[in-house]
Order: sequence, then C-alpha cells, then structure tokens
Amino acid sequence: MFPEAGTGYSYEDCMATADWLMAQTDIRPTVGIVCGSGLGGLADTLKDQVAFNYKDIPNFPQSTVHGHAGRLVFGTLKGRPCVCMQGRFHLYEGYPVQKVALPMRIFKLLGVETVILTNAAGALNEDFKVGDIMIIKDHINMPGFAGNNPLVGPNEERFGVRFPCMSDAYDRELQQLAMDVGQDLGYGEFLREGVYCVVAGPSFETIAESRMLHRLGADAVGMSTAFEVIVARHCGMRVFAFSLITNQVVMDYDSEEKANHEEVLEAGKQREQQVEQLICTMVTRIEHNNNYA
Repeated sequence: MFPEAGTGYSYEDCMATADWLMAQTDIRPTVGIVCGSGLGGLADTLKDQVAFNYKDIPNFPQSTVHGHAGRLVFGTLKGRPCVCMQGRFHLYEGYPVQKVALPMRIFKLLGVETVILTNAAGALNEDFKVGDIMIIKDHINMPGFAGNNPLVGPNEERFGVRFPCMSDAYDRELQQLAMDVGQDLGYGEFLREGVYCVVAGPSFETIAESRMLHRLGADAVGMSTAFEVIVARHCGMRVFAFSLITNQVVMDYDSEEKANHEEVLEAGKQREQQVEQLICTMVTRIEHNNNYA
C-alpha cells in the first residue's frame, strides 16, 4: 500500500494511484464527471464499465454520505472515454480540504482534459425554482476566506503554478455549449446561470447566514464543488459545473419550512433523466483538442 501523507498526497502518491487504475482498465478518459447528491445514476449509463469502490483504490478517501455510492466508474459515453465519480468528498466528513479535491489530480494524471461537476444546491435567488439547473458562472469559496483552500501548503509545480488565476475558473465556451444544448433539448424554462457559494456544512445555513450570502451575490449555496474546481484549474483542466436546485433556502423568520437531505435526494430523482441527457449531449460535442464542435 502507498504511504499516507498528512493532509494531502505527494505527486508520486497521485501518480502511483493513477498507474494502479490504468493497469486495471484500458480506458483512457478525456472527460471526468463528478456526480453530486442524488445524481449518481449518470455513471450507470456508461458503456463498457470498469468500476472501483473507493475503498479499494490506493490513497483514495471514502465517501460516507447517504446518496453517494462511493465508486469510480470508467466507461464510454456516446463513444467518448470518461471516468465518473459516483459520490464525492466533503469538509464535513472530516477530510482536510486537500483530500476533498484529490481526485482532480488523479483525473489529470489519467489524461482528463475536461471536468464536468454536478451538485445539489439550495436557491438563494428567489427567481429560482426547485428542479432548476443552474449553470455555474462563478463561485464564492466561503471557507477559503478562513484559509481553507485546497492549494494551501507547498506548491507542486508539476501540477500548476503557485498563484493560479481563478477569474476564468468556469469555462465560458462550455457554459455557452450547455445553454445551446439545453435550448436544443427544450430545457429553456428551467435552465439558469448564477454564482455558487460553498459553505463547510454539515448544518444547513441559518436565516441570517442565508441573507448575507444572497447580499454577497450568491444565487445558490452548497457544500462542495468549489474546492475541486480550484484544483482542476490549477492542473490546467477545463471546468464546467452546474447545480441542481433541490430546495429554496429559508430566508424568512416567519417561514415554517426546514431544509433536509431527503428533499435533496428526491429532487435529484425528479430531474435525473434531464441531467443525464444534458451531460451526455455535451460530452458528444466536446472535442479532444479542448474545443467544442
């Protein structure tokens, strides 16, 4: 077994994990997909599947969240080689932020060029409805303000530069592609775009916190994704991400509504087919040279 490193893993550890995976499958993915809460069914649509439980992969953390299968699935999507995470890792599970985002470095070493991330999120924007798909155009890394950034610590130049730019974190061409695909599929009425804010969790936000986040410019709030995006961009991969709006965040003291994880999973089931269709169609239009057709 490979040596454990305190908060993250060295380049050599990541390389050893990637080599182990590549020795088990002939698939060389160019697209990496991360499935959020209730959205893991996408991985089941891959053809020629080779799947690994996280617990069996050297150096890989394990997902402990209900609704996250905890498997890394290789296969083809409409003929395109892909790798799909069924379940991800979160700060609230007790992992250091470097481990939360570790799979992005494995993706890079596997040959992935484009990462598609999905999550379940609560709507802060009052114009959004449950079931909307929000294309993420930017994020606010709230834990990052307190030093919780996955790039903290010695920089590994073989992955990327010390101070990576994040003003272009979310690929604008891929955002436009998603909008075009969504319109083609007839999803216009529930396709949105906005700013995603990550918080650490696992408790849902208070009313005062939710109001503050909305005033800061966030349209939706969740407990994942931004850390993975930072590491993926540090590695030079293109990033596209969206949130499935699974609940309206409570911002009124007179409201009787209470956020809960079950409604998150239920909303994922309701929109699962459209989410799969959107991603499948996007993948067919992403070219290997990092442009889209």
